Amino acid sequence: MVSQLSITFMTISLIITFGLPVVLFLVWRKKYKLKLFPMFAGMAMYIMCVMIMQPIMHYIMLNPHADGTVRLFASDPALYVIYGAITAGIFEESGRFVAFHLLKKKYEGKETALSYGIGYGAIEAILLAGITLITTLTMSAMINDNEARLALVAADDANLLYLINELIITEPAYFLTPGIERIITLSAHISLSIIVWCSVKIKGKLWLYPAAIAMHAIFNITPIMFQVGLIPNIWIVETTIFIFATLIAAAAFFACKIIKKEDTETL
Repeated sequence: MVSQLSITFMTISLIITFGLPVVLFLVWRKKYKLKLFPMFAGMAMYIMCVMIMQPIMHYIMLNPHADGTVRLFASDPALYVIYGAITAGIFEESGRFVAFHLLKKKYEGKETALSYGIGYGAIEAILLAGITLITTLTMSAMINDNEARLALVAADDANLLYLINELIITEPAYFLTPGIERIITLSAHISLSIIVWCSVKIKGKLWLYPAAIAMHAIFNITPIMFQVGLIPNIWIVETTIFIFATLIAAAAFFACKIIKKEDTETL
């Protein structure tokens, strides 16, 4: 049986995953007069850069075998982590850079960056965490239902039996990590959006664009290390990305001060 506490934590993570971007947009829409189009632009750019362009790049550079294994991962996991982090930084921040150049003529002010960052983080949350959490919750409900559980076991599928066992033995607190990670990651996406917006809108601040690439790459290092088994504890990952997200948010705060100063000087 999957514990009730595990199911509760899954539900909390699911609510955060879908609800946080919506709440942020509704609250900030009134306060900062956010527009919908930049938010949808953020969603579209995530799909373009992360779901389409990055996989093509990985296929060309990593040349995976037919079974999906990657030679670089097996031979040099550390180099694989560096490649993954830098690639993510380049593609995702370049996507922001291009999007803001297209948006700046019609949408001005930091509210564009806020809206874009919310949309970008929202679609990432849905695709990476939301769908998995829905599946996990559904599977947990089936495991806790006697008839459904018997049907699952009778299927005699090794992968299915492994998943059932993992859901049963996993510590409940683990199921909070998707929600925690979404809060941290959404904050980072909004902050990076502000930084790249400054690089586009403010003369002489182009250097903020490569700075954002570097920040994004550093933010991604420990999650990728966890994925490849170089870091065994998920809470180490959550702690490090919280620290990095806080530093990125601090950089975005100073970027906002730059925007405010520039707006004041042009009045």
